[in-house]
Amino acid sequence: MSRKKHVVELSEEERQELETFSSKGTHRAEDIIRAKILLKADDGLTDAQISEHVGCHWNTAYKTRKAYADRGIAAIHRRKPDRDYTPKLDGRGEAHLIALACSEPPEGHSRWTYALLADRLVTLEEIEFDSISEETVRQRLKKRPEATPL
Repeated sequence: MSRKKHVVELSEEERQELETFSSKGTHRAEDIIRAKILLKADDGLTDAQISEHVGCHWNTAYKTRKAYADRGIAAIHRRKPDRDYTPKLDGRGEAHLIALACSEPPEGHSRWTYALLADRLVTLEEIEFDSISEETVRQRLKKRPEATPL
């Protein structure tokens, strides 16, 4: 019989935390399922047995055990907490975007489009962007309905 590659061995404190976490209905369902998977894995169940008890695919159990080996108890959350993301548009860039969206559209166009705004924003000398996506423009303008061009 082969030995599991990613063994879950919870401390008493971790077990208590996961039991409390999974018993409350205030968390995301997928996070609760991952907490239950870790508890069952700590009890020594196989991925197939865990999937029957918890009601998930056996591969979900495997991936959760693997994530626990990499990140510990934080594995119950799908996203890694140490994500490094800095928005491309800062306050100054957003101000220029809003000013553009509220101005007259370029000649030959009846209104601004996200593509036109993105292209124009890149060409501004006041802001140094190599590129900016239409989606970034859309998301920022969505927060400011008064500036939405469409």
